[in-house]
Amino acid sequence: MTANGYLLDTNICAFYLRGKFDIDKFIDHVGWDNCYISEITMLELKFGAEYSMQKDGIDRSEGLNSFLDEINILPIVDAIDFAAKEKIRLRLNGTPVADNFDLLIASTAIVYDYVMVTDNIKDFKNFIGIKIDNWVKR
Repeated sequence: MTANGYLLDTNICAFYLRGKFDIDKFIDHVGWDNCYISEITMLELKFGAEYSMQKDGIDRSEGLNSFLDEINILPIVDAIDFAAKEKIRLRLNGTPVADNFDLLIASTAIVYDYVMVTDNIKDFKNFIGIKIDNWVKR
């Protein structure tokens, strides 16, 4: 899939950080300059690293910080209006969004006209105007 940009979902970033599913090869193929994450994904990744540290004492912050230094991080502010309207549309259609973080991540992909790269297709398929790709090959 050719695109102007790819918004990586949190699960894709986690797979990259763990060296799984050759996500690094996909990023290298499309180019780091064309890969983005939402501020929400940054929050989720930082939460995961902190939780890991407190739960099992494993410090993943160095690898995470290196990744965050390389990846483009998009603000969510430009997606807020769209997210509010989309949340209403989904609710009225009987398919309310289960996770407001997913709503904000999806809305960011749509507003910037980027491909949403995720392994959780079901969480994003109901958003209007979203383009989805899954780089995970099992």
